[in-house]
Amino acid sequence: MPRPKIQLNAAHRSWLFVAALLTFAGGADMAACAEGAVGPKNVIILFADGVAATQWELGRYSARVLRNQSFAATDVVFKDGVFGLLSTDSRDALVTDSAAAASAMSTGVKVDNFAVSMTPDGKAHRTAMEAAKSASKKIGLVTTAEIYDASPAAFSVHAKNRSDAQSIVDQYLAMEPDVLIGGGRDYFLPKSAPGGKRSDGKDMIAAFEQKGYRIARDTRELKNADGAKLLGLFADEDMSFEIDRDPAKEPSMAEMAQAALKALSSASPNGFVLFVENENTDTAGHYNDAAGVMRALWAFDEALKVALDFRSKAPNDTLIIVTGDHETGGLSATYARRSASSDARLYAGIANLQMLERITISFGAAAKALGPKPSSEALAKLVAQHFPGFQLDADLREAIMNQNQLDRNFSYATQNALGRMVARQTGFYWGTAGHTTEPVAVGAIGPGAELFKGYQDNTDFGRNLHRLIGGR
Repeated sequence: MPRPKIQLNAAHRSWLFVAALLTFAGGADMAACAEGAVGPKNVIILFADGVAATQWELGRYSARVLRNQSFAATDVVFKDGVFGLLSTDSRDALVTDSAAAASAMSTGVKVDNFAVSMTPDGKAHRTAMEAAKSASKKIGLVTTAEIYDASPAAFSVHAKNRSDAQSIVDQYLAMEPDVLIGGGRDYFLPKSAPGGKRSDGKDMIAAFEQKGYRIARDTRELKNADGAKLLGLFADEDMSFEIDRDPAKEPSMAEMAQAALKALSSASPNGFVLFVENENTDTAGHYNDAAGVMRALWAFDEALKVALDFRSKAPNDTLIIVTGDHETGGLSATYARRSASSDARLYAGIANLQMLERITISFGAAAKALGPKPSSEALAKLVAQHFPGFQLDADLREAIMNQNQLDRNFSYATQNALGRMVARQTGFYWGTAGHTTEPVAVGAIGPGAELFKGYQDNTDFGRNLHRLIGGR
């Protein structure tokens, strides 16, 4: 089948011109830094949680054949910048969790699973954002997860366990990041407030406001926010998947990145360090939701284009890093038998991606709609309404009805069974509902990018980051 021609609108033609300028500038500034010049003024880390090479390839191929667009992560940063791989094992296990992986990438030190930039001896190791503060740089954290979730927390503060949400929020108030944007309103509010979970009765949103933060609660308020300090909270817990997101209530990842860059680049003579995470790529991986991963990767790439556009205005000032912390789900686009009784093969391809694109609900929302005791009628209606062209096999229907796990390494009865349904008819299979040991890709473009070249450990990433950020 011939490759479809990529049709570009004016906005994307403009962005590709920006990409060309970045490529031209990239070689010079990377060489300069390698020769010992001063590191980047600004560092933007775009973090796709749970994403490794297989997911990046899904993003690249699906963007081309379904959206007729280039995919900036692979087509600009990986292709024209510096490319490397990172091993992901934690201090106490071959398979990492997000807290341990992000801690290693933030501090340059291995920690145990579930720990946040803290080793078992209780020592709190210097995080990337602490180093940035020490270097008089502005700092920002953006995520589609709760803002106190493992990855943004590990890049900034410390906790014995990632579940210490209240303590993490308290540390944010003391640290005063210039930008905090994401979900997780619950641990900013007392239990007496709707959706609140704090046990100390404190209203931390009010506390941040007293420190001069502009508060944004929806997309309009975020776009209208001005000033140098910004707190945006758009959900009690995680923000919604792209397919479920109400754009009036919850901004896109690109809109959050744009707001963060606006705040951080204002009156910042020493530059800034910005961490921007898409957590939905990881959650969708846990759920085996291939359509959810695909759409989250598209959202990630739109945010990356915002960052690349920012960098194009002063290429020698800004380093952009694109990476993940670990792989989630053991995703494998493959060929398989079309049915249990046939040897005819199904090869994952364009038609199967088109089936993914027609799915109109995330697996998380589907499981919530069905509840813990789904009825046969509700299940049939949900599949017919939201999964056009799909048939739910009897064994998977039984698994959902009885809430039976597919195997010991699958933790979400409804979501993983829906994932298996989609896999059997598209070729996008999953090996687990957990994390795997696949090395993660890292791409970098800008001054200092050469440090991330080759096969390294995730602690090397952290040490290289500190080397570039500096600080006392």
